[in-house]
Amino acid sequence: MMKPTRKIEITDSISVGGASAERFTLIAGPCAIEDEMTVMTAAEGLTRICEELAVPLVFKGSFDKANRSSIYSPRGVGMEEGLRILEKVRDTFHVPVVTDVHESWQCNVVGAVVDMIQIPAFLARQTDLLMAAARMGKAVNVKKGQFMSPDDMKNVVTKLTEAGNEKILLCERGTSFGYHRLIVDFTGILEMRELGVPVVFDATHSVQKPGGNGTSSGGNREYVAPLINAALAVGVDAIFAEVHPEPEKAISDAENQLRLSDVREVLLHALEIDAVTRGKYI
Repeated sequence: MMKPTRKIEITDSISVGGASAERFTLIAGPCAIEDEMTVMTAAEGLTRICEELAVPLVFKGSFDKANRSSIYSPRGVGMEEGLRILEKVRDTFHVPVVTDVHESWQCNVVGAVVDMIQIPAFLARQTDLLMAAARMGKAVNVKKGQFMSPDDMKNVVTKLTEAGNEKILLCERGTSFGYHRLIVDFTGILEMRELGVPVVFDATHSVQKPGGNGTSSGGNREYVAPLINAALAVGVDAIFAEVHPEPEKAISDAENQLRLSDVREVLLHALEIDAVTRGKYI
């Protein structure tokens, strides 16, 4: 049975981590907020599946994909429209929502709408951004940089706590292994858990091939489910997965987002492994 981490409350009804957690929390939604219809379709499907399987859900969507491979790549609908759509998701489906920020000034605007703030992997060492996000008082999910060791994340935790926020999640999303290649070091998940904060596993970015298509990133969607299962066997508090109704039409991460129609089956297998890890089956 895995060692429990600190319980982080996202809302009054949704939390991540803690000794009493019955199962993992799912953080999921389209990579980019492309349009309202796509987001609402994904949200409706995810909430329906998660309610059926009793999986706590936090809905994710990015209003701006600021670190695109090419300057010509579409980035999303922008902050104002993106936050409007996320607010509609929360009000319609009664689920907490999360989005990422790229600059310190965005935290005040974003923090007024979302239930959790996410720090992109490339910005995990940006002190001013971390502290601005922390000061909003919301849970903060920090993606571990592809260039960072698990041990480096203790400095991230210190920065956030020094800013007065202990509602911290750390997210593993793969480590650079040469050009256009990421690998997952599962011992790193165990190292980050020793910091006492919940650990999230980002399954879809971990199979990404950064810049692998020249002007865009590639990926291996077929490896997402096996990596989810492996992470849950090691012991994580939450799974992060980008989910799209039609991934081949997505403006970002088209090759590694999960297809909405496959999510239920993926979660069914994941729940079985998670239960064993948590000692629910003897």
